[in-house]
Amino acid sequence: MEPDLIQNSQVHHNNIEEFGPKFKKLRITDNVRELQTVLRDKSTSRGDFIFFADRLIRLVVEEGLNQLPYRTSKVTTPTGQVYDGLRYEKGNCGVSIMRSGEAMEQGLRDCCRSIRIGKILIQSDEDTHEAKIVYAKLPPDIADRKVLLMYPIMSTGNTVVKACTILKDHKVREENIILLNLFTTPQAVHLVLNKFPEVTILTSEVHPVAPNHFGQKYFGTE
Repeated sequence: MEPDLIQNSQVHHNNIEEFGPKFKKLRITDNVRELQTVLRDKSTSRGDFIFFADRLIRLVVEEGLNQLPYRTSKVTTPTGQVYDGLRYEKGNCGVSIMRSGEAMEQGLRDCCRSIRIGKILIQSDEDTHEAKIVYAKLPPDIADRKVLLMYPIMSTGNTVVKACTILKDHKVREENIILLNLFTTPQAVHLVLNKFPEVTILTSEVHPVAPNHFGQKYFGTE
């Protein structure tokens, strides 16, 4: 098992949810738990919220990059030594689910300076509450890429299911989709993986109650 990951998620109240090998969760350190606590605290100022959210996003993005393929690479150091290293395989991109997913874009760009980022806008129908596609702008060659799908809060999983459907409609292979998420509920994980069992989900926390105020607080639209 990778040291920075826990393959199974421990939910509060001592419930253990088995999600399988495609589900990955950050190892909970005191630092991670502090970030989660500040983001859930209703008294947190917007400035602090953005600062702590960006820190947690960076941790998730960094771990998400570990899910991408690497190739061996030999380089020569300034002292003339040969170093056996690694480089990313080419063909990765990000896709944010608007609007909350856009909060994760800068964290990805901070780690991958020239990465291409597409966008998907999905809204719920006021009458049926069904998730519907409103807008999608994706790299034209996305079918040949690994896709880091960004969506920080997953309560029901319906929006992510719709986004994955859109990606598959654009010929993206299911196993090439990696969801970067901050907080999710158990039922959302089950829904996504039941629909798309080869999608990788990476999150920092599984909890019965997701902090659905995230987008409003981050963007100042409360």
